[in-house]
Amino acid sequence: MTDYQKVKLLTLNKLKKALLHFEYSANKVKNLKTDVALLSEEELEVWESFSSRFSRLTDIFLSRWLRVHILEQDPAFRGTFRDLLNWGEKQGLLTESTRWFAIRELRNKSEHDYDDEDISFFFKSLLLESNFVMSEIKKAVA
Repeated sequence: MTDYQKVKLLTLNKLKKALLHFEYSANKVKNLKTDVALLSEEELEVWESFSSRFSRLTDIFLSRWLRVHILEQDPAFRGTFRDLLNWGEKQGLLTESTRWFAIRELRNKSEHDYDDEDISFFFKSLLLESNFVMSEIKKAVA
């Protein structure tokens, strides 16, 4: 087994585990309000867990799983993140590279503090993208 194959296997296991955790959180938030001002502390904690798991899942998929696939094919690859997404789309490992780029930007927003209105919009955006993310990753690892 090559080093790339070992890394791919380890990453695949992490990705599958992160997907299971994310699915659990997605089921918990699907019936919650997104208006932060109306959330209890417990509900806010559930949303924050969902946000964290969204970030972790997309990071493992894009920055680790996809990257190891491209490096196995082209060990000298040093392209941009957008190049990585375009390569993944050409290889059939993901669809809609532009949407994945937007998802990455959305993930990056989770690192900043905003007012309640911004956080509510952020939660709605995560929820909107969650089914796409889960579907894409399930297809990719099948």
